[in-house]
Amino acid sequence: MRTEDYLLSLEREEDSLLFELREEAERERVPIIRRETESLLRTLTALKKPSKILEIGTAIGYSSIVMEKAAGGMSHIITVESYEKRVPEALKNIRRAGYSGRISLLFSDATEALKALLESGIHVPSIGAGFDLVFMDAAKGQYINWLPMILELMNDGGLLICDNVLQDLTVMESRFTVERRDRTIHERMREFLHEIKHTDRLESAVLPVGDGVSLSVKLK
Repeated sequence: MRTEDYLLSLEREEDSLLFELREEAERERVPIIRRETESLLRTLTALKKPSKILEIGTAIGYSSIVMEKAAGGMSHIITVESYEKRVPEALKNIRRAGYSGRISLLFSDATEALKALLESGIHVPSIGAGFDLVFMDAAKGQYINWLPMILELMNDGGLLICDNVLQDLTVMESRFTVERRDRTIHERMREFLHEIKHTDRLESAVLPVGDGVSLSVKLK
């Protein structure tokens, strides 16, 4: 697309580590955020200046590093990854970026990790100790299930960013046009988008950036 190509041509060059990690991810077919999504994530992180970030879906640590850089190395990020094979690579990349003291990786199923974070009693929004920014980029069919727990971990005014919410534009199609194996994800994503747009706890927008990004501010 001409518009997308032009906008990407405006991007500044990535630093050497991020450039290397993106090339590596593309070579190994590891899904990481698209460049236009990265630009949005970087801008929103710089704007929000979060002291605590929660990320669901680490992969090779790319987006964690992007957010920490955008926050000027001043945020504490907890990132959750359930695929054991990717954990050593992510930890290595976080060390290479110099953020081992700032980015903590939890190797865990995301649902169990969220329950553990809630039960720890450390991330208490009522005293401003919750997360200021949450980035979800993991199992898309689970977004709707994770949402209630994430809201309990976020400070009022916190920003929830979710990637891949348009599902290659299939989310707007009838479930009967989607392959049978993808129908559960399709239905759950539509439910998630309806929930974030209609709950009185959030103010949300859905943007056609990359494969679709939703932005939600927690109101209460």
